[in-house]
Amino acid sequence: MNSVSPSGVQYRVGGAAHDDRPSAQSRHHNGHGPEPDAIREEPDEVDRLKAKFISAWNNVKYGWTVKSKTSFNKTSPLFLMGQSYLFNSEDEVERFRQVFVSCVWLTYRREFPQLEGSSLTTDCGWGCMLRSGQMLLAQGLLLHLLPTDWRWSDCHPLADVDFELLKPRSPSRPAGMSLPSFSSSWTSPISQRDPGSGSAEGHRRTPEQCPAARHDPQVEALHRKVVSWFGDHPSAPFGVHQLVELGKESGKRAGDWYGPSIVAHMLRKAVARTPEFHSLAVYVAQDCTVYKGDVMGLCESALTQERPESGGTGWKSVIILVPVRLGGESLNPSYIECVKNILKLNCCIGIIGGKPKHSLFFIGFQDDQLLYLDPHYCQPVVDVTQGNFSLESFHCNSPRKMNFSRMDPSCTIGFYAQTKKDFESLCSAVSEALSSSKEKYPIFTFVEGMGQNYGLEGQSAGSQDGPANIFSCNRTSRNNKRGSTDEFVLL
Repeated sequence: MNSVSPSGVQYRVGGAAHDDRPSAQSRHHNGHGPEPDAIREEPDEVDRLKAKFISAWNNVKYGWTVKSKTSFNKTSPLFLMGQSYLFNSEDEVERFRQVFVSCVWLTYRREFPQLEGSSLTTDCGWGCMLRSGQMLLAQGLLLHLLPTDWRWSDCHPLADVDFELLKPRSPSRPAGMSLPSFSSSWTSPISQRDPGSGSAEGHRRTPEQCPAARHDPQVEALHRKVVSWFGDHPSAPFGVHQLVELGKESGKRAGDWYGPSIVAHMLRKAVARTPEFHSLAVYVAQDCTVYKGDVMGLCESALTQERPESGGTGWKSVIILVPVRLGGESLNPSYIECVKNILKLNCCIGIIGGKPKHSLFFIGFQDDQLLYLDPHYCQPVVDVTQGNFSLESFHCNSPRKMNFSRMDPSCTIGFYAQTKKDFESLCSAVSEALSSSKEKYPIFTFVEGMGQNYGLEGQSAGSQDGPANIFSCNRTSRNNKRGSTDEFVLL
């Protein structure tokens, strides 16, 4: 499969709100090409040409358009996954590139096995929130399972980015040249080549060319396994097929819009139902409140009784998901500084958010612009059941930024704590970050005790999977008109 990324393209927003749901016609037949019988009768070369045309058409259909390079400056720090980067040297650019490209990137896919109860074989136009949720969970799993200094060894060069002139310049680089300076390409975002070939424009760097790469076969095998868990196959525990099935318990079906809070609870259920994750739990905050007693009770389960080989740790690592609303119909500017402080924390694993009906996965910021991974790029399905499937389409080399003012107020913030001490540090660090808000009420709070002590029935990680209740977190805007992405779940 040829590698692809959203290099040189960006989602178009303008005028009326974009509807991410497929039309009735696309529900009947996916709208991504001729009927299967017609495809089988044509030569392979025609099939390949048709596939390329269909992929390009899908990306145009769902709003992509050519844009200029993403610019970064050298005077302001950029924060990515809790780490700071100041682009005043080539080494800093390289350090940023390795971390960014190592993030798991999950996008629209087409031609995957049909979703149960529908005729859909693609999530184009409606699955962007699911993809954003997958990326957040994938980031948590990378922290949970891989070494903290892991970097993907098969690293790509950055594409469609523009850094201001870096000084001091390399002696081999002519004066006045930006670093790096990559040209935009619609047809070949990373490189349209056979993954097995050794040469093409935009070729990959070898591990030897990636100074910080640590090529450990066992770690790389685990990286591949994590990616496979998000494959577009019914057996993948965190794939679209499984998430759609879990969504039915909240009244959702394939092709419907999923809000950031609904997705948070779907991820919680998916992890709880996967036997491999006996040492990991997901907690979803209730009414913008993290109840420490509920988290402690969830994590302090006796692992030694379940699995004697666990070593008697008696603590489950935890991913904490906090659905919030940061304003009425638009983002309250008073919360911007608070969101920045949260994204600076090592324990933050990203934010499921975006623009109205256009989900993005926020992973950092520079100045007043958010850094994100965009799921709105339609790619062919990858068979993750094959032992050596290509990983290139699961890693993005084209960073994109968006102004804070365009951020939809509905979002879910993710955190990860590996140990009990990490959780205690998380509570302290996040509480301090929340105190930076200029609003009377913080985005969310940590309180002692359990939710049931405050009149809440059940825990967010309990066994109750009944229909979700819609609830707004933002105390200052409960009477404001809310958009369709505002789905806050209170079990």
